[in-house]
Amino acid sequence: MMKRLVIIGHGMAATRLAERIVDIAPNMYEISIIGEERFLGYDRIQLSHVLSGNVNPTGLLLKDEQWYHDHGITVKTHHKVIELHLKDKKIRTEQGFEFAYDELVLATGSSALRIPVPGAHLPGVMTFRSLDDCETMIQMARQQRNAVVIGGGLLGLEAAHGLNALGMNVTVVHAVSTLMERQLDWHAGKLLERELRNQGIEVAMDAKTTAIHGDHHVEFVELSDGRRIQADLVVMAVGIKPNVDLAKASGIVVNRGIVVDDFMRTSEAHVWAVGECAEHAGVIYGIVAPLYEQVEVLAKKLAQIPVESYKGSVPVTKLKVSGVEVFSAGDFQDDDHSNTLVMMDGLRNRYKKAVFRQKQLTGVILYGDTTHSARYSSLIRQGATWEDLEKAGLWGDKAESASVSTVETWNNDDIVCGCMGVTKGTILNAIKTKGLSSVDEIRLNTGASRSCGSCRSLVGQLLTYVTGNQVEDSNRLCACTDLTHEMVVEAIRSYHLYQVHDVMKQLKWKNSEGCSKCRPALNYYVRMVWPAKADDDPQSRLVNERLHANIQRDGTFSVVPRIYGGVTNSEQLRKIADVADKYHVPMIKITGGQRIDLLGVRKEDLPAVWEDLGMTSGYAYGKAMRTVKTCVGTEFCRFGTQDAIGAGIRLEHALEGLDTPHKVKMAVSGCPRNCAESTVKDVGVIGVEGGFDLFVGGNGGAKVRAADFLIRVRTEDEVEEWALAFLQYYRENARYMERTATWVERVGIEEIRKTLENTEQRVAYAQRLRDTLSRWRDPWQRIVSTDEERRYFQTVHIQPF
Repeated sequence: MMKRLVIIGHGMAATRLAERIVDIAPNMYEISIIGEERFLGYDRIQLSHVLSGNVNPTGLLLKDEQWYHDHGITVKTHHKVIELHLKDKKIRTEQGFEFAYDELVLATGSSALRIPVPGAHLPGVMTFRSLDDCETMIQMARQQRNAVVIGGGLLGLEAAHGLNALGMNVTVVHAVSTLMERQLDWHAGKLLERELRNQGIEVAMDAKTTAIHGDHHVEFVELSDGRRIQADLVVMAVGIKPNVDLAKASGIVVNRGIVVDDFMRTSEAHVWAVGECAEHAGVIYGIVAPLYEQVEVLAKKLAQIPVESYKGSVPVTKLKVSGVEVFSAGDFQDDDHSNTLVMMDGLRNRYKKAVFRQKQLTGVILYGDTTHSARYSSLIRQGATWEDLEKAGLWGDKAESASVSTVETWNNDDIVCGCMGVTKGTILNAIKTKGLSSVDEIRLNTGASRSCGSCRSLVGQLLTYVTGNQVEDSNRLCACTDLTHEMVVEAIRSYHLYQVHDVMKQLKWKNSEGCSKCRPALNYYVRMVWPAKADDDPQSRLVNERLHANIQRDGTFSVVPRIYGGVTNSEQLRKIADVADKYHVPMIKITGGQRIDLLGVRKEDLPAVWEDLGMTSGYAYGKAMRTVKTCVGTEFCRFGTQDAIGAGIRLEHALEGLDTPHKVKMAVSGCPRNCAESTVKDVGVIGVEGGFDLFVGGNGGAKVRAADFLIRVRTEDEVEEWALAFLQYYRENARYMERTATWVERVGIEEIRKTLENTEQRVAYAQRLRDTLSRWRDPWQRIVSTDEERRYFQTVHIQPF
């Protein structure tokens, strides 16, 4: 008979514990998890990415509903446990549910603190701890301009970074002279402070908040030196306190946290505690790596597997603050009893410090380059000496050699993924026993690189080491950088980068000029993120997009003018015929998208052809919205149920000039007979009785894919809003050169539907797309009216000497 394991709390510790129990003791426990938040357990480390708009909230979930179902785990979200009946071994929730247990784990986490100053509870003053906090801050950022973040620690700077990325004017108020003083020393803190100022974030150091003012809403923050800072939003990020009230009320021994022994056992039999609520040897840990180390001991103890006692953790912090990589581990403060090595590289904005006590390495700080952070963590745990550091190639003459990063030479218990606490041995074992062949498979099976992703290259090296095959990280943008598409987009937001070369310079591209893969991507990303400020770089476009026509096998071009909804008239047809005659167009062809293609036009004739046509570009050459195919609909067809032509023309006008990660084809059919082939289009609409069905993610190319049903709506207005919102969601989240079919499969139609069913989000996505399109100008007519651009198409004849 299976025992009953109840876990109170559904954060990262609880989820990890459940994962480990089903992994090492799959038939030992019936597991129940009870959490107060309305979400399943999620990756709290990435909250700032949600705040800055780079990650969708549901993308943070550590396990989806199906995983809990597959493992028979009962989950109660939005449930608060209010009573522990230790004698009867039962708990009771605020909603009246009772759960009996054989083993009980308290993983209640911690709560954000508020400083007790006047005005601390005014509307507009909040903390930053949860996904709900993120959503509130995002809503306020859309309506307000000025934000003050009180607290220059880890959480405060993440909040400041996210709000800055959302376009708010941000001031960080910090009570001492060094930012992140628990993770950085004075020198690294000052480098970080300078970087924040460079990014447009104001920083007030040695500044104590004395009051928050406002009549009905926060208006400004008052400091001890009399300064007043205007604020529409105030975020308090001044620390956390363990959630211990439930344990204390039940008579379990509590100090600052719930007191546990070396196996995470509390003072009460069969009751355990783990994570931010637990106090071990007088220490409470607020970062992830120690938390997972505690979980590993507890999981094996519950599974009755022999395990060494928990001896405490080396505090390790690795993160990217406003785009800057920082890392610290152990005791890095130097004093009269320590010896210190320091390396300062002002040109490359890098700083490195190692502290030794009695010849043993006790602490490290890395700023700007954290490539070898995992190696340093292991050496601290091993009590390494200076000679060990030099031998490992981490300091001295070998420090810049390529061999340093050879992860194959690491010990099996060295941690590769600091966020998730995954060792080299775990990864090697997973590759060998499960036959893994990609970095993503390793991520899914071990958790390595699941959070910040900075260890993906190390994971790839291990995969190559085991399989002997060179691993191409499919998520990396190109060979010019180790960054993923998502990391690059985040940096474009964080650093306010508006030009392709600025991105490559800021992110230290290996090839300063980029390549044919990354330059078009960067040119798209900067314009997608900053439509009003980014500069288009024609030299970073592919040749067809640069010339606004499709180059053909013989060097001539094809010209496809826009024909809205596939409907033309005699006047347009006469113009097309006249142009064909005048410029000796060898072939006129009807395309599959219901348009007319003039094939065989010479490059030097292109501007004149466009001018004579007097029609706008059909974008048959671009990563853009190509066409909206329609059937005749109710206008003529006796089976039609909706006006397909009218709806199609309306959509094509609304989306004209839209650039996208890859080409987008659309269609509108007037009835379920689907004559316009809507179910193999990126966005397809089918008229039904009383409304329209929307389909997305279809593809009729080399790899045929039927589109997924998205939603049924009643009116053409709703069709337009949903179509625009879907395409903007796709633009902001897909990787460059990723078709909707691939993206929908990667993200999942349920996730897309869930996001767009939120009316406020859907309207916001659609509006951002309209704002982008409001700046569009037809490229053909722009070139025709600009002598300088017309000259680009002229043939230059070089006379012989």
